[in-house]
Amino acid sequence: MKILNRLADRYSKLQNLPEGVYHTQAMLADEKPYRIHLRLRSDGTGLLILNASTILHLNPTAAEYAYHFIKGSEPEQAAKEISSRYRVSKGLAFEDYTDFADKVKTLLSTPDLDPVSFLGMERVPPHSTQLEAPLRLDCALTYKLPEDSKIEHAPVKRVSRELSTDEWKTVIDKAWQAGIPHIVFTGGEPTLRSDLPALIAHCEKNGQVCGLLTEGLKLVEPAYLNELLQTGLDHILFILQPEVDPSWKALETILAQDIFTAVHCTINKQSVSHADKTVERLAEMGVRYLSLSLMDNSLTAEFESLRNKAASLEMQLVFDLPVPYSSSNPVTMETKEDSVNSGAGKTWLYIEPDGDVLPAQGSSGRILGNILSDAWEKIYKP
Repeated sequence: MKILNRLADRYSKLQNLPEGVYHTQAMLADEKPYRIHLRLRSDGTGLLILNASTILHLNPTAAEYAYHFIKGSEPEQAAKEISSRYRVSKGLAFEDYTDFADKVKTLLSTPDLDPVSFLGMERVPPHSTQLEAPLRLDCALTYKLPEDSKIEHAPVKRVSRELSTDEWKTVIDKAWQAGIPHIVFTGGEPTLRSDLPALIAHCEKNGQVCGLLTEGLKLVEPAYLNELLQTGLDHILFILQPEVDPSWKALETILAQDIFTAVHCTINKQSVSHADKTVERLAEMGVRYLSLSLMDNSLTAEFESLRNKAASLEMQLVFDLPVPYSSSNPVTMETKEDSVNSGAGKTWLYIEPDGDVLPAQGSSGRILGNILSDAWEKIYKP
């Protein structure tokens, strides 16, 4: 969801706050954890990113309010500093700041709230605004898959090597320096990399939101799952294999944890006959976020029916996260979504195991450069 903050920029500004990326991680009153990133521009405007999902485009005044919110300034102190920098009374600065802070807290605690109806904010079409850097980097750590995996073979022939742990840490740091607040580890199966916990911890050290796309069978091991959670993993996109009992067991184990989890299902001629029951079972387990991809476009009608089924069960469809990448089933149905087409190469980028950068997974004919050997300015041209 992208929304535009319409706070009136009433004040005559003296000097902009320092350009850069600011972030904080804290708890709401109901003990819900959150992460906020503020990307301040040289002209004083800003981009406020709430839990890597809600984007506020801020004018200079609102950006200053966000700066104080992230610093944890008391409302009285924020009002005092704003009043001293602008031609405005402390009382008005206090009122505006507390109003801004309340709206941000409401968005953090109620992600599905309509900002137009309740917050006096206006939606902006997804991916319609100019960005200095992507909001997310999808990192394919490996194209290897478990030996007994029934998922189609990943395109291992696309790469000649995998980056080392230190090289991936350099990639993560380069993303952070560019102002990218969100990293998703994908593959192949990223849990086959023994350094995955260390890479998640590195994201946590920087302050980045970190997600994982996995078939999840290794997450059945309590010690391993706990290690990922303790090192800073923020969300999971679980690749369900409906015909595999251990896959359901792994999902049950994950859902018992306090972590945002979406489930991905691939619809093909083998799975479509029982797809309705799969979605019903997921809803009964408490899954509320569902990602779908279609292997065979002749099943489009069934796919649409399944989407309606999910909606009737109050499940939210997720189309802006990466899906399993395989040679015979690259992104298909998702690319028909306007938000994905317009977001690829702009709102997110995809990095292959050898460091080559693509606009999105599946777009192997458009290599933008290599994240380690090429300058960022060459790779990303907004």
